[in-house]
Amino acid sequence: MSDEIRARNPKWLLIASLGLNIFMLGALAGGAGQYLYSHWHETAKQPGAPRFAAEQLSAAQQQEFVETLRDARREARQYGQAAVNGRKNVLRLLAASPLDQAALDAAITSTREADVAFRTHVEQRVVEYAAALTPEERVKFAEGLQKYGSWHLPPAQRPLPDNEEK
Repeated sequence: MSDEIRARNPKWLLIASLGLNIFMLGALAGGAGQYLYSHWHETAKQPGAPRFAAEQLSAAQQQEFVETLRDARREARQYGQAAVNGRKNVLRLLAASPLDQAALDAAITSTREADVAFRTHVEQRVVEYAAALTPEERVKFAEGLQKYGSWHLPPAQRPLPDNEEK
């Protein structure tokens, strides 16, 4: 009987080991998936949009700034749509045969003008928002604008605070 038990033990040990290995591989794959998923989402959440410029301000001010940006973009939607349509037109003209240089130049110019009009409108609304802040809040907001959005400056080009310039 003891020979029979010894003969069965390797089978059960092999089956148990196989089951444990499959479980471990599943756990490893699940852990790797969780890591990659969270890493991807952290990368996607890294602030780069202008709305993060107000991150040093209060939650109410951050929300007000997000609403200001949203409203500004909504108000300037016609310029944004004109720019998108202009880009499509530029691509269409580039692919056309023969190349109409005058029409292409005009399309590029009108697209650029629409882009500038859109950006000008949004930036003006950001300046209006900043004007309503206290001087201390404006300093924090300006620091945020240096990091995010269209006023972004690389760290090497950011001005030093007043107390460190001397």
